[in-house]
Amino acid sequence: MKLNRGNLGLESKFPIKIVQFGEGNFLRAFIGDAFQKLNQEADFNAGIAVVQPIDRGMVKMLNDQDGLYTLFLKGVQKGEEIQHKELITNIVKGVNPYADFNDYLSLAKEEHLEFIISNTTEAGIAYVDSDTLEMQPPSSFPAKLTVLLHERFIHFNGSLDKGVTVIPCELINHNSEQLKEIILKYANDWNLGNEFINWIHNACAFHSTLVDRIVPGYPKDEIDDYNSKLAYKDNLIVAAEVFLLWVIEGGEDLKKKLPFHKTDLDVKIVDDMQPYRTRKVRILNGAHTSMVPFSLLYGNETVKETVDNSFTGAFVNKAIFDEINDVLPMPKSELDSFAEDILDRFRNPFIKHKLADIALNSISKFKVRVLPSLLEYETKNGKLPTHLTFAFACLIRFYKGTWKGETLPINDSKNIMDHFKDIWKNKDYNVIANSVLSHQEYWGEDLTQIKNLSSALAFALAEIDSNGIELGFKNFSKK
Repeated sequence: MKLNRGNLGLESKFPIKIVQFGEGNFLRAFIGDAFQKLNQEADFNAGIAVVQPIDRGMVKMLNDQDGLYTLFLKGVQKGEEIQHKELITNIVKGVNPYADFNDYLSLAKEEHLEFIISNTTEAGIAYVDSDTLEMQPPSSFPAKLTVLLHERFIHFNGSLDKGVTVIPCELINHNSEQLKEIILKYANDWNLGNEFINWIHNACAFHSTLVDRIVPGYPKDEIDDYNSKLAYKDNLIVAAEVFLLWVIEGGEDLKKKLPFHKTDLDVKIVDDMQPYRTRKVRILNGAHTSMVPFSLLYGNETVKETVDNSFTGAFVNKAIFDEINDVLPMPKSELDSFAEDILDRFRNPFIKHKLADIALNSISKFKVRVLPSLLEYETKNGKLPTHLTFAFACLIRFYKGTWKGETLPINDSKNIMDHFKDIWKNKDYNVIANSVLSHQEYWGEDLTQIKNLSSALAFALAEIDSNGIELGFKNFSKK
C-alpha cells in the first residue's frame, strides 16, 4: 500500500507553525518526534514545512509520501530493551527552493508561523560573501534565512507580532548567537535597512541549543525486516535510539511557547545551557574518547563490548563516576543519573558502534573532552585520577601505530601522525612522555608542569608494553 494520508484515513494537515531547514535523518528522528509528542499530548497543533537546504536532497521523496514516515526507536532503558515504532504525521509539505523559489518565499507569508528550526551540519552556519539578496536561492543557510525573514518583514509591514523564534540545532556552541550575527551581517551588506535590523532584534528571538540522540538513519541492511512490520511501503524509515535530550536556552516566555513540560520528553528550557553542554562533552564524549585507545589495545571492537566486559566495563564506570563526575559543577545525583543513561546507550544492542569509527582526531578530542577532567581532578584532590591518567597513557601508546604486530586504526592529521612516529623512535618512556606533554600545540599548555603526570605516564607506558592492558593497569593502579 502506498504511504499517504488518504490511504491511512488521516485527518487534514496541521497549520504551518514551524519551518524546518533540513530534511535528513537526524531532524526527522528528533524534531519530528518531539513536535509529534507536543501535538499529541499538549494540543500544540503544529505543522512543519521542511526546507531542503542544499540543491540535492530528499524533499521529493518526502512529498511523494505526503510528508509521512515511520520512526523506529530502539534502545535500552534501565537494563530493559525497548522497541517502538510510530508514524510521524506533522510534516505539511516539503519545499525545495532550488526547484521553486516562490514556493520557498511563500513560507514567509504563513499566518501561523512561529518557529524556525535547523540542522544544516556544523558547517551550515557560515557566512558566504558571494551570497546576494537577488540569488534564487543564496547558497548558505543563513543567507536563505535572511531572505525569508526579510520577506516576512515586508509582507507583514514590520509587525512585531509576526516575528519568529529561531532555534538552531547545529552542533556548535552558541549556535543561535552565531546564526544571528551572520543574519545581521547580511542585513547590513545587502542594505536591508535599520527597520528590518530592529525587527530582527525586537520581534525575533534566538535560542541556542544542545541536542543529543544517536540516529543511525535508514536501516538499509535490515530494511526488509523493518518493512515487514508495516502495512505500507515506506522509503523514508528512520531508526534512532530511545534516548533524547534537548536543552534550549530560554526563559518563561519560551516555556509557554513550547510546553514540553506536558510531555515525558527530556526537553530542558534553561537560563544557561553551558553546564549541560559541559556534562555531555565530559561524560558522553569524554567516556568515548577515553575508552577508544584503551579498549582497542585490550582487544575490543565496539562500545558495547567495552561496557559489557567485566574489566573494561569496570574501568569505564570508574572513570565516569569516580573521576569525571567528581569535578563537574552539578548535583551528583543528576550527574550519576545522566551517566547511567549514557551507559544504557553504550549497551544498545541495536547500534553497532565500532571503536575504530570514533578514533578520528583522538588527540584534539582528548584535549577538549578528557584533559579538563583530568586536570581539574588533580587540582581538586591533589593527585592524578588513576583511570583517566591510564587512558592518557593508552592514547600515547595507541599513536605508536602498531600493537602486537597489527596496525592500529589511527585517523589523524599527517603532521600529528608523523610527530608521533618521531616520538616513538625513542626507547626511554620518560622521554616519550615528556615529548608528548611538552607539545603545547596539542594541549594549549605545557603539561610537564603538572605534578607527577610525566612520571605516571612513563610508568604506565612501560607497564602496557611489558604486561598488556589488564595487568598493566592493575600494576599502575597500585603505584
